[in-house]
Amino acid sequence: MYNEGQVISQVVTGLKSVFPSVLCVDDGSTDDSAAKATEAGAIVLRHAVNIGQGAALSTGFAWVQNQHSFRNIVTFDADGQHRPEDAFRLIEELELQQLDIVFASRFLDQDQSHIPLIKRIILKGVTKLTKLLTDVQLSDAHNGLRGLTVEASRSIGITQNGMAHATQIVSLVLQANLKYTEVPVIVLYTPYSRSKGQSVFNSINIALDLIWG
Repeated sequence: MYNEGQVISQVVTGLKSVFPSVLCVDDGSTDDSAAKATEAGAIVLRHAVNIGQGAALSTGFAWVQNQHSFRNIVTFDADGQHRPEDAFRLIEELELQQLDIVFASRFLDQDQSHIPLIKRIILKGVTKLTKLLTDVQLSDAHNGLRGLTVEASRSIGITQNGMAHATQIVSLVLQANLKYTEVPVIVLYTPYSRSKGQSVFNSINIALDLIWG
């Protein structure tokens, strides 16, 4: 999370209704995100400065791996755009199919009218770039909602600190020969989550990060 004080309490509360353990990695927030997440019942790790979502996921993975008491991980954006029930469905699919990782996709839902047009264009472009760079065909490569086993997370050493980490994860899944699938989900586009989302310029930055990184 990064400066998500407006919504983080309800995000954590929603997740706590489904999962017993919620970990928030505060990526250098300057607001009261950490305090509110703690009050809502989350375990909070803090970066002293803002490094990026990829770095936050790496910190979270390392913490979970060192606990030796968890079997699965869900990555979940802190801005309230994901639904806890979808996160739970990912874990159900992960265990039922005995997979290593399950990717959420907003594009497998036949009705995509809820996805803003500019967002659709950006994400489709990034997905095509991901296919070009990794040779893995996913319909929604940059969806922050994923379910994976803790063991699989050990094969995913994220070095892309920024948003390009999502494409790197796909590449590492291929390199480690992990078993994966996609599950359709609904992403909630509120005025708040739209204000926190990726811009056209950010998609260019992702491409540059991938090419040079």
